[in-house]
Amino acid sequence: MPTTLTAFADVTTSDSALRRFLHGLPGVDAVGLEARAAALGTRSIKTTAKAYAIDLAISMIDLTTLEGADTPGKVRALSAKAVHPDPTDRTTPMTAAVCVYPDMVATAKAALNGADVKVASVATAFPAGRAALPVKLADTADAVAAGADEIDMVIDRGAFLAGRYLETYELIKAIKEACVRPDGSAARLKVIFETGELSTYDNIRRASWIGMLAGADFIKTSTGKVGVNATPANTLLMLEAVRDFKEQTGVQIGVKPAGGIRTTKDAIKFLVLVNETVGEDWLSNHWFRFGASSLLNDLLMQRQKLSTGRYSGPDYVTVD
Repeated sequence: MPTTLTAFADVTTSDSALRRFLHGLPGVDAVGLEARAAALGTRSIKTTAKAYAIDLAISMIDLTTLEGADTPGKVRALSAKAVHPDPTDRTTPMTAAVCVYPDMVATAKAALNGADVKVASVATAFPAGRAALPVKLADTADAVAAGADEIDMVIDRGAFLAGRYLETYELIKAIKEACVRPDGSAARLKVIFETGELSTYDNIRRASWIGMLAGADFIKTSTGKVGVNATPANTLLMLEAVRDFKEQTGVQIGVKPAGGIRTTKDAIKFLVLVNETVGEDWLSNHWFRFGASSLLNDLLMQRQKLSTGRYSGPDYVTVD
């Protein structure tokens, strides 16, 4: 029977208690993890299942623009694409969300005009996370006040790698509290670990548990701004973490791989990982997301090929 989070209350009372807990987690068998991820990636998907998987993947995308050159016009165009990814086929699902910087939240919200697409905002001095706590809290509060439905925060990797686990936990808790609006509703919180900078699978497992204990609604691999982003192995590890967390607490946490997922083949591999590791409970955009921009275009081209028998090519989809 699942316990509740109160069973872990003592774990976060001090840095030493949290360290003992995290270092007491089972070590990750790196060879076994990578072999299982690779084996699951070889599963073949038949035509009917592929059509379903493509639509599911489209519905799970956080369509993202996080560039210094972002303009209101670009955000409005991206929002229009999120609502109607393929204007020639209105049966195409909407994406899950549009993900932007805090100063573009209001623009995205207005452009979506009530459509069933969330507005996600990065926060906490994305992507490096190098700012004082009051700045991170203000960053989050500004995005929530502007109408963000979801906040994608980054942890301080320097603090984590230096072993300041309780500091990392308390940051996430503080941002979680900043996601609450005056009326009591709250933006959902995605916690980005930047797995490419955490060095080891054991660190990824520890970061996952810190995030879940601190109240993350999602745990997320990456910012997409470093050399190594989402991989099948690190995503599998995080899926195993949320599975174990739910078994022990009854609390379900979402997972978001981000960065480097560009093709339909890649997306389907990740969906197989989800199905085989945590099951159908996570096969919806409420619990699983892709952080991507170019992925959507490839999914649309493959979708068109399945429906028409012809591969239309990149000229038949909009360039983000």
